[in-house]
Amino acid sequence: MGYLNTKGVQENSYDVIVIGSGISGGWAAKEFTEKGLKTLVLERGRDVKHLKDYPTTNKMPWEFEHRGQLTRELIEANPVVSKCYAFREDALHFFVKDKEHPYIQDKPFDWIRGYQVGGKSLLWARQTQRWSEYDFEGPARDGFAVDWPIRYKDLAPWYSYVEKFAGISGNKDGLDILPDGEFLPAMEMNCVEDYFSKKMAAAYANRPVIIGRAAHITAPQPIHLEQGRAQCQNRNLCQRGCPFGGYFSSNSATIPWAMRTGKLTLRPNSVVDSIIYDEARQKAKGVRVIDAITKEATEFFAPVIFVNAAALNTNLILLNSKSSRFPEGLGNENGLLGKYVAFHNYRARVSAEYEGFADKNSSGGRRPNSGYLPRFRNVKKQETDFLRGYAAGFGAYRPNKAADGWGEELKKNLLNPQVGAWQVGSHMMGETIPKQSNQVSLDSGKKDEWGIPLLHINMEYDENDEKMVKDYLEQMTEMFTIAGFKNIETFDSKQAPGLDIHEMGGVRMGLDPATSLLNKWNQLHACKNVFVTDGACMTSTATQNPSLTYMALTARAADYAFKALKAGEL
Repeated sequence: MGYLNTKGVQENSYDVIVIGSGISGGWAAKEFTEKGLKTLVLERGRDVKHLKDYPTTNKMPWEFEHRGQLTRELIEANPVVSKCYAFREDALHFFVKDKEHPYIQDKPFDWIRGYQVGGKSLLWARQTQRWSEYDFEGPARDGFAVDWPIRYKDLAPWYSYVEKFAGISGNKDGLDILPDGEFLPAMEMNCVEDYFSKKMAAAYANRPVIIGRAAHITAPQPIHLEQGRAQCQNRNLCQRGCPFGGYFSSNSATIPWAMRTGKLTLRPNSVVDSIIYDEARQKAKGVRVIDAITKEATEFFAPVIFVNAAALNTNLILLNSKSSRFPEGLGNENGLLGKYVAFHNYRARVSAEYEGFADKNSSGGRRPNSGYLPRFRNVKKQETDFLRGYAAGFGAYRPNKAADGWGEELKKNLLNPQVGAWQVGSHMMGETIPKQSNQVSLDSGKKDEWGIPLLHINMEYDENDEKMVKDYLEQMTEMFTIAGFKNIETFDSKQAPGLDIHEMGGVRMGLDPATSLLNKWNQLHACKNVFVTDGACMTSTATQNPSLTYMALTARAADYAFKALKAGEL
């Protein structure tokens, strides 16, 4: 396929090109446009505008044809995405369906995607924990993966910067393993969650159970009102898109903010084929794009390119960006592009019942948050027969056993609830160790409808993951027993990697160009005007939800890129 820039180089030239409009791409757009740079954001999916394009956001349950459930036909047609907890009738339109964008799996991998303006920022779980010094030091301490080129002190001010704009609720817990941030008032634990937290504090020196830190506005500040966002209404319908802007997304916050500067050009339905490398100048000069609808090819040009297509697609774009200098992909001098991909292990869960607090229940609120237990294994030294550790979620609720029936019977049951014992549950969030064998590559024989090679994914769990699952189940069972919970049940879902939706790596940061692709500023070592600040840049995964770290890395890298551009260094 030939690539013709029919409109001319000048008309298609910008100061910055950002590939992707999700959480990190939205932040790149905000930062560059605020600094006065003419910025092009390329999004492969359709346009989704805040408020206007949330078709289900105010629907009542009875307004859905299948009452929010999936039909058998839909599940059978989507064996991968239908496994995702948020893939329900009210949010189907924000997910990529299995047949729309195929990929190749050597081993089972459930790749969950959202191709639209805003990406998965419309669908994320909104949990936002900072990394600690222990997380950045982890690889250097145990010798697995490579050393991070930055430490917590390098990112701490940028965490604060993005937290203030995004709106993060939480408590000042004073934990060195989970640094405090710039918090709005925290959501409250219910009585059983609070009880469990106090029991664990009494029983253990290093297992605090706290309320989750979440990207929900609990007390709007002037910056949030200026964005046009309001307080979270605790509807817990976040996957539909929030008409209040109560939770942070690109659609409600960063993209509108960038748009109002007059410096943003947002181009949806723009599938990025590759980044164009200028052999003479030894830097990238632009991006090749195929219109998702017309299949027309166009080239856009800029002296700075930020790749924020989400981890695996960022790997795909760079691998497909071939030139005489980089025949195996842009910046891939060491052959490591697409390798050392990692993810989070969410396989294990524990559930139980609690017979206390019989005079209380959990009705009357839909708090979109729950308890959180930070990592406590191998934090400061190696203590177990597995590397790194896991965090855990914890929640409690009291079900209405009589919420079934139809018509008059259902009305009667709802008006006369029969609450059962409190149900408690926990899920594991385990760190996986980046391995060269966990990798993505391009399939040379199969292409998508835009002529781009399909992504070939080869990832699996290892013995370290199995040991971690076993330890989590043992430790959480012990903790539940200490708390006096009954009917404790453990469960290993054996789910394939991917459902965590936390894929990371493949274009990792590092100190040495021989063992990494990016430097401490998220620049490609071998192509300084290309930056990667989404999940692909991660050297290790830690146990925290990663999106807050992507935001901070992006704001930091954009600041550096702006200064370098003005200084003539890019």
